[in-house]
Amino acid sequence: MKQFLKYFSIVVLIVLADQASKLWVYAHMEMGTDGQINLLGNVLKLTYTLNPGMAFSIHLGFKYGKLFITLFRFFASLYIFWYIIQSIRKNAPAFWILGWALVLGGAIGNSIDSIFYGVYLNNAPTDAPMKWLYGQVIDMLHIDLWSGVMPSWLPIWGDYYVYCLPVFNIADVAVSTGLIVILWRFHLAPHASN
Repeated sequence: MKQFLKYFSIVVLIVLADQASKLWVYAHMEMGTDGQINLLGNVLKLTYTLNPGMAFSIHLGFKYGKLFITLFRFFASLYIFWYIIQSIRKNAPAFWILGWALVLGGAIGNSIDSIFYGVYLNNAPTDAPMKWLYGQVIDMLHIDLWSGVMPSWLPIWGDYYVYCLPVFNIADVAVSTGLIVILWRFHLAPHASN
């Protein structure tokens, strides 16, 4: 029981920190570059943006693509939850379970945005077929190595303000860190995941 509580406490802490930071940004910041807050010079900033798709604002190019992404996040979270329980029961290595707990916390954090924010924060895109399951994920962590308006002659990005690195959130950090831990653990002992 202690093992379950330990790993699921990590999941809950990630979700709470992620949601608290997103709701703070929503309530206190202006969207875009005008509302940026410098945390560490001009390199680390808070920049309030909305992500209507998945990682790196990738969209599935059809009307119900966001619905597919949201449902995938939801069911993936359920599967990972089940997988963590099975891993704990089989006494899998701690770092393996920790990695999956980080991924689960991040997946739940971004799923909450997708499922509920379209209704409760009214942030679903105007062309969304419904507000439920079409909420946009709030991103705010911005490592600004370079940003600016791209030249107009450039295809696709011409005249758009772009960032060298994507703006992300605590859930994204948890998922990325979790995947690194899982890959590192798998590299050390491939049989440990079984």
